[in-house]
Amino acid sequence: MPRATTEDILKKKNILTDEQISLLRVEQIDTGKTPEQIIRDHGWATQEQVCQAKAEMLNVPYTNIPKKDINREILSLIPESIARQYTLIPLKKAGETIKVAMADPMDLQVKKFLETKTGLKIESCLAVPSEIETAITTAYSAGMESEVRAALKETEEEITYIEKETASLKDIEEEIKKAPVARIVSTILQFAVKSRASDIHIEPHENRTRVRYRIDGIMSERLSLPKQVHAPLVSRIKILSNMKIDETRVPQDGRFMIHVEDIEIDLRVSTLPTSHGEKVVLRLLRKGTHVPTLSELGLRGRALKDVENALRKTRGIILVTGPTGSGKTTTLRTGLEMINAPQVNIVTLEDPVEYEIKGINQVQIHPQAGLTFASGLRSILRQDPDVIMVGEIRDAETMELAIRASLTGHLVFSTLHTNSAAGAIPRMLDMGAEPFLLSSTAEAIIAQRLVRTLCTKCRESYHPDQKLFAQFTESLGALFHKKSPAELTLYKAKGCDKCEQSGYVSRAGIYEVLPVNQKIAQMIVQKESSDIIEAAAIKDGMVTVHQDGLLKVLEGLTTIEEVLRVAQE
Repeated sequence: MPRATTEDILKKKNILTDEQISLLRVEQIDTGKTPEQIIRDHGWATQEQVCQAKAEMLNVPYTNIPKKDINREILSLIPESIARQYTLIPLKKAGETIKVAMADPMDLQVKKFLETKTGLKIESCLAVPSEIETAITTAYSAGMESEVRAALKETEEEITYIEKETASLKDIEEEIKKAPVARIVSTILQFAVKSRASDIHIEPHENRTRVRYRIDGIMSERLSLPKQVHAPLVSRIKILSNMKIDETRVPQDGRFMIHVEDIEIDLRVSTLPTSHGEKVVLRLLRKGTHVPTLSELGLRGRALKDVENALRKTRGIILVTGPTGSGKTTTLRTGLEMINAPQVNIVTLEDPVEYEIKGINQVQIHPQAGLTFASGLRSILRQDPDVIMVGEIRDAETMELAIRASLTGHLVFSTLHTNSAAGAIPRMLDMGAEPFLLSSTAEAIIAQRLVRTLCTKCRESYHPDQKLFAQFTESLGALFHKKSPAELTLYKAKGCDKCEQSGYVSRAGIYEVLPVNQKIAQMIVQKESSDIIEAAAIKDGMVTVHQDGLLKVLEGLTTIEEVLRVAQE
């Protein structure tokens, strides 16, 4: 006999009627939707009823997600990223077995993956997918949520008091400073510092406020707050940032400083009106941190030597290229620190000034006041500089002034948004640069990306299969000397308490450095394409971003998955 379907079981339980099942069959043919989707769309049964019927059909146990907090040790067995990717959550452990609630308990590949990851037998059960997603958000953020929850109990009375009892804007500001909301903001900031986050996103949605952190370049949701807390939360951040708390219709920018465990943090704050309220993004900049060397950033061999040679020049242009968030500013900062000396006058134009460097004159542009990269560069040239750093070449005027400055005996640093080092040359030519001037001023072009580095405490070694080994052989060519997969040891991410189950700690750069030699200069004059220029540079020994990433994989610094994520050819 054929197995009963979900809708048959719901009919047997008197939840669906014959008429509804007939309509369902027709709609399924017309739309291609699953029976579960159609039942949910029409509201004929609750999600719980549908899931219970589906569990009966599949002959797997059904479970409700517990309302109480899930043990942190249980959660540590399966990282949040995996839980979100496959919509599952661990519930309890008994001996060598772990019970896992899943949206698809019949996915044998996922179960096998979890058994390999945890080293335990997986007892899967079906649960409502939306309940699993909610549980993931609340359970994995429970580390800081206990403090937030305690403050939330007090906020209802405080918020009501602010709304009903106070009359003036000044009174509201004073109450917000005292309110438990201040504790919530403090907890959110402290968690960000401890987890090495670079950004905090506080995002209003229809029924809740979501708090996400960018850690090692990856966004991760860590906290969900009631909707009524959002306005006081934003107001508290605005007060700290010296913004107008009564202005919610236009974007605003501000900044403030905090100290966490003797670490001084500069926070850049940006608000943006959305359909559900103001979204707030806080960028964390750690002051007084160690300035890495070029080799600590990830530069190696020929690329390191080419950058060091370019930094010894007294004139010319050094460009750093890559997408937003690829570490261009950090590379420029390291370069400036290397040539910073009392006898050298260095002036920078930045938007904004992210890192303060002692002994360097740093200027933040202010377009509203008429201080742009172009107008600021004109003024800097009258300040007797030896070295100039322009945060970004955004237009033809800035580019022309940068070239002119380098021609008159200045070393100029800047950034450009291109995918490769060779791609920067056609971009500048398209912006109106004269080929003969560009060829005589460009000294080196650096392209970079950031990859997460493996946690050395929990990384796992393995030997690649023949297919992956062949990819290394093909991509690296003469740079690769192994003869068989057995000779090659690679590492993969696992996850432990030290890395918060992510398998990664911190980030490193992968680079390609294109020195503009006589041959490349001639190609610029002839307006050759980026592909031809890149091929010539590779022939001369340039290592591409992708190749450098693979070399970092061979070092055991990162994984092949990370390199493919940021530098897929």
